[in-house]
Amino acid sequence: MYAEIIIPLALPKNYTWMIPESMHSEIMIGMRVEVMLGASKRYAGIVKKLSNQSPAGFKPKPILAILDDAPIVFPHQMELWEWMANYYMCTEGEVMQAAIPSHLKISSESIFIINEEYTRDSHPLSDSEYIIAEALEIKKQLTLIEIQKLLDKKSVYPVINKLIQKGICFVQETMKDKYTFKEEIIIKLHTDYKAEEKLEKLLNEWSRAPKQLALLISFLHFQKTEGIVKQKILLEKADASHAQLKALIDKGILIAEKIKVDRLASNQEEGNALLHQLSDPQKIAFDAIQSQLETFQVSLLHGITGSGKTQIYVALIEAVMQQGKQALYMLPEIALTAQMIRRLKMYFGDSIAIYHSKFNPNERVEIWNKVKSGEIKIVLGARSALFLPYKNLSLIIIDEEHDASYKQQDPAPRYQARDTAIYYANIIKAKCVLGSATPSVESYYNAMQQKYGYTHLTERFSNAALPTIELIDTKKQIDSAAILTPPLLAAIQKTIENKKQVILFQNRRGYAPYMLCQTCGWIPHCHHCDVTLTYHKAKNMLSCHYCGAVYPIVTTCEACGKQDFKQKSFGTEQIEEKLSKALPHIVVARMDLDNVKGKNEHDQLIQKFEQRQIDVLVGTQMVVKGLDFEHVDLVGIVDADSLLNFNQYRVNERAFQMMEQVSGRAGRKNDQGKVMIQVSQIQHPIIQMVQQHDYLKFYEFEIQNRKHFAYPPFSRLMSILFKHKDNHIAEEAANHFLKSLDPTIQKTVLGPAQPLINRIRNKYIWELCVKISSKRDQLQIAKKQLLHFVQLIQVHPRYKTVQIIIDIDPN
Repeated sequence: MYAEIIIPLALPKNYTWMIPESMHSEIMIGMRVEVMLGASKRYAGIVKKLSNQSPAGFKPKPILAILDDAPIVFPHQMELWEWMANYYMCTEGEVMQAAIPSHLKISSESIFIINEEYTRDSHPLSDSEYIIAEALEIKKQLTLIEIQKLLDKKSVYPVINKLIQKGICFVQETMKDKYTFKEEIIIKLHTDYKAEEKLEKLLNEWSRAPKQLALLISFLHFQKTEGIVKQKILLEKADASHAQLKALIDKGILIAEKIKVDRLASNQEEGNALLHQLSDPQKIAFDAIQSQLETFQVSLLHGITGSGKTQIYVALIEAVMQQGKQALYMLPEIALTAQMIRRLKMYFGDSIAIYHSKFNPNERVEIWNKVKSGEIKIVLGARSALFLPYKNLSLIIIDEEHDASYKQQDPAPRYQARDTAIYYANIIKAKCVLGSATPSVESYYNAMQQKYGYTHLTERFSNAALPTIELIDTKKQIDSAAILTPPLLAAIQKTIENKKQVILFQNRRGYAPYMLCQTCGWIPHCHHCDVTLTYHKAKNMLSCHYCGAVYPIVTTCEACGKQDFKQKSFGTEQIEEKLSKALPHIVVARMDLDNVKGKNEHDQLIQKFEQRQIDVLVGTQMVVKGLDFEHVDLVGIVDADSLLNFNQYRVNERAFQMMEQVSGRAGRKNDQGKVMIQVSQIQHPIIQMVQQHDYLKFYEFEIQNRKHFAYPPFSRLMSILFKHKDNHIAEEAANHFLKSLDPTIQKTVLGPAQPLINRIRNKYIWELCVKISSKRDQLQIAKKQLLHFVQLIQVHPRYKTVQIIIDIDPN
C-alpha cells in the first residue's frame, strides 16, 4: 500500500510514501505519520490518500511511524486545504502549516550524541568545547537548546562543528512531539487519616511545629470547601512555605500527587439563551434570515450600528444548539473577542470557547481536541478558527464581514477568510450569515444579484438615535496645525463634565510618523525599507513599522549636518500626550499595537473603559470594530484626510466604512451621541455620505466607478510581486514575465510598477496587477498560464533568486 502525504513545506505537489505491511491495519486518512524527506530530514505529515497503485518512475521510501491512534483532521478539512491551494495559488503544505497548531506539528530537532570511542586527551579543547564535552560525558546526549543554555549564547554552531570535526560527538536527527499535558500538584490527606477518629487524635496530640499544624488545618478547610486542593493555591492562601508542606508529607500525613489538568478549565457555567428577548424588528430580521437560509446558502444581515445584530446571532446559534450541532462565530480582530466572549458566555456558558493566535500552542491543541470531539459547541475566533476540526458544523457567522483583517497578508496562504468560510460551508452543507453595518461592495452586490439572501435592520435597538455628525474644517481654524481643534477640545471637556466618555480615533500609532530637517528637508529612513521612521516618544526611539527595526533618535542631519528637526504629522501617542496636557484632570488611555500586545491586555483595557475608570480612549482601528460601550457620547475622528488619500481602488470604501463604524460607537444607549470629524476636504463626497449615514448613496457612487474601471466585483484581481535585493533584476524579471504571457492576458495587466513602499527588508519590489474576468473558466485558464510562467522564471539563470509572490483578491 502507498500513501499520499501532505507535509508542512511549500512543495510543488504532495509526495507518496510506501506503507510497511505492519502498518496496513492501523493507518487511516487524516492521521499524522513520520516520514523521511531527503537524506536526513524527518517530518510529520498528514495522510491524504491511500492507494494500492505504486507510483511510476521511482521507488517510494517507507513511512517510519504512525504518530496518532486516530485521525487528527477530517477529510472535509483536507478538501478545503486542496481548494485553498488551488484558488490562492499556494501549496497544500503551506495551508497545513497555517491550519495545524504548532504543537501538533513535529520538529526535526538535532540531537548531539557522544562518541563512546572518544578519548579526552586526543585533542586540545577550547573553554566552550570543554564545557560541552564534559556535559556530553555526563548526559551522553544534548539538544541544541541545552547547548545554547550551557554556553549562554544562541550562536553555538562553530563550537558544535569543532566537536564533530574532532570526533567527540555526532549528530542524530530525531522527531519530537511538542505538545505536553499541563500538570499540577494536588495535595491529598494520607489514607491513614481518612477515618475521622484517627485525624482527631492526630490534631489533639499535636505538640510541636505550630506552623505545620496551621498549614494542616488550612488544608482541611480548603479540602472541605473546594474539594481539590492545589499545592500552589494552598501555600499562597495559608502563607506557608514549601519546607513546612514537605515536613507534613515526610511525616506521612499529606500526599503530593501530579495530575493532568485542562488548560481550558471553566467555571461550569450553563448560561441562559433566554436572557434577552428580541425586539420586533430583530424578530422580523431573525425570521427572514431563517427563511432565506432554506433557499440561499449565504444571507447578508445589513444592520446599522447599534441595531442589535449580536442578539440575532445569539438566536441563530441557539437554534443550531437545539439541534446538537456546532456554530462558528468569526470576528476580524482579536481585540473584539474579549468583550464578545463575556457577552456570549451570559447566553451559552461554557459551551463556547475562544480560538485565536494569541493563545499559547498547548491551549490551542486542547481547543482543537475538544472541538473535534464535539465537547465545544460554539467557537468564537479570528480567521484561524476556520481551520478547527468541527465534528458537525452547521452555522458560520462572519461579523463585520467587510473588514480587511479577514484577508491574510503574509505568509501564504494569502486567503480571504470570509470567502473561504463560504466555500467551506458549501463543502460541509452548512449555512453562512454575513453581518455588517457597512457591507463590502462585493457582498452587497451579490445580495442585490440574488446570490445571497438579504435583510436590512434600519433602526437602533430601543429606538436609540444615530449620532449627529459635525464637521470641523481644519483650514478655518486659527492654528491649522493644531492636532486637537478648540471645538473638539471643548466638546471633550463638556462630555466628561456630563459624566460620559469619549473615543478619539487616529489610524496611525506612534508619536510622529516622521521627522524632518528644517534646513534641508532630509527625513530619516529605514536602512532596510524605503519608508520613513516613526518617532515613539515613550520608548525614545525611531521605529520602522514594516520590518520592525529600531534606531536611536537622530539629532544631526545626515545631509547638511544641522541639528534642527521637527516632528511632522501625528500618531495616537502624541494625541494622548496633547490631550493630557490640555485637560490634565481627565484619565486618558491608548489602545494600539504598541501598548496592547498580550492575550489579556485587550480585555483588561476594555474592561477598565467599560467600568468608567478611563474618560477618553485614544486608539487606532482597534477601537472602531464592533465594540459596545454604554457611556460613550462623543467620538472624535482626529484626521479624516489621512483616510481619503490612499492610492488604492478601495480608498473610498475603506474611508466610508472606517468613519461610519467609528461613529457607531457613540450614543448606543438612550442618549443621542455626537461625532466630530476634523477634515480639510469638507466637500469630499465620502465625507458628505458619512455625515448623512447614507450607505445606499455610497454604494451607488462606488459601484458605478468600479464598473467603469472594471474593478471587483466586475473582475478578479491578482497581484504578482517580484522581490530581489537588486532593483534592476527585480524590474527585469517583472518585464520578462509580462512579455512571456499570452497577448490576451497581457492586455489585462497593469504595470510593472513599483508600489508606494518599494523596498522592504532590503528587497526591492516590482508589481504586476492582473484583471481577469470573474467567469470561473477564464480565471482558471489565466491562473494555469500564470503559474506555468512563474515556474519557468524560477529556473531562469538570471531570475531564479527573484522571490515571486502571487496574491489573489488583494485588499
